[in-house]
Amino acid sequence: MKRLQVPNQHISQWETVFDRIKMLHEEGVEAAIDQVNWKSDFPKSLPVTVRVAHDGERLYLYYIVTGEAIRAENRKDFGSVWEDSCVEFFMQREGEKIYRNFECNVLGVLLAAQHETREKAVQLTREVQSVFRHSTICHRYEEGRQVSDWTMYLEIPKEVMGFAEHESLAGQKIRANFYKCGDKTPEPHFLSWSSIDLPSPNFHVPRFFGILELE
Repeated sequence: MKRLQVPNQHISQWETVFDRIKMLHEEGVEAAIDQVNWKSDFPKSLPVTVRVAHDGERLYLYYIVTGEAIRAENRKDFGSVWEDSCVEFFMQREGEKIYRNFECNVLGVLLAAQHETREKAVQLTREVQSVFRHSTICHRYEEGRQVSDWTMYLEIPKEVMGFAEHESLAGQKIRANFYKCGDKTPEPHFLSWSSIDLPSPNFHVPRFFGILELE
């Protein structure tokens, strides 16, 4: 089982999102989202990493995606963002059977829900408003075709992850996985940080989550 030591950094002390991203990039731990779990049907891979840190109150994520032929059709929260160029974070508190997913397309459009199973879920409609998102997109040409390098920065408050106001993220262990997907992009792909041993694409599998150890 994969493990990631997530540092405790005072990221919120910085006023601008650019300074926060800079600190997260320098002080956060990096994880490669490089597991191609269904190579026969979906062999596409591309360089994707996520930087992770927390400050006791929020979890900070900074995804970097390189050279994708992007799709960006969904414009409103709770749309079908997984069909677009999308990065995702699934997590489960210790001792809980439910899990939560946060799926964000290249435009910063977010889907978040609390799940008992893949099909049985409650959307986190109100909570989504407190999740800060900031994206960048750089278009370029690679071997005569247009691709994009893009980033996604997220600040997820602890309450949205199921922690109470009096609880701190410091010292917590969270079961989690990071994903990169794009079901209807020009090159469909399903990448993960922690590998998934199933016959077909499915990210809703907590038994394949890794462990985040929050300092």
